[in-house]
Amino acid sequence: MNHEYFMHKAIELALKVPQFPFGAIIVKRATGEIVAEGFNQSVVNPTFHGEMVAINRCAELQQPVDWSELDLYTTAEPCPMCQSAILWAGIATVYYGTSIPYLKEHNWRQINIRASEVIAQTSFGHTTIVGGILEAECNALFEKAPRGVFHQHT
Repeated sequence: MNHEYFMHKAIELALKVPQFPFGAIIVKRATGEIVAEGFNQSVVNPTFHGEMVAINRCAELQQPVDWSELDLYTTAEPCPMCQSAILWAGIATVYYGTSIPYLKEHNWRQINIRASEVIAQTSFGHTTIVGGILEAECNALFEKAPRGVFHQHT
């Protein structure tokens, strides 16, 4: 799998909403096919984070879904809500660029619970989490976000 290629695709999605540059794609691991994508749409609904939009689109478009065959790429470490949804779905691996501590350091509103902590507290499934994919490029998205907006991962 070309992790950088897929993260570039997530970054492209994030650029659609530069004030909230959270983009995500879901990939079928065996074929490299992108089966769903999403970007932050919290102005419509506060739960429409990039990962949530991608998961919902996958559920709509890919019936039935064997979620264990899928990986998710996202520009930022999933928040507790998103990581919980990833676990409920059964997505095998998450790759992210920017970390929650980095977002907090740059005044983005975040719940201070890492994705790995959500995984550790889940008894019914497991997701592997891999951070730092194109980290500098993802970090730049959040550094360049318009400062006039209220920074939040929503």
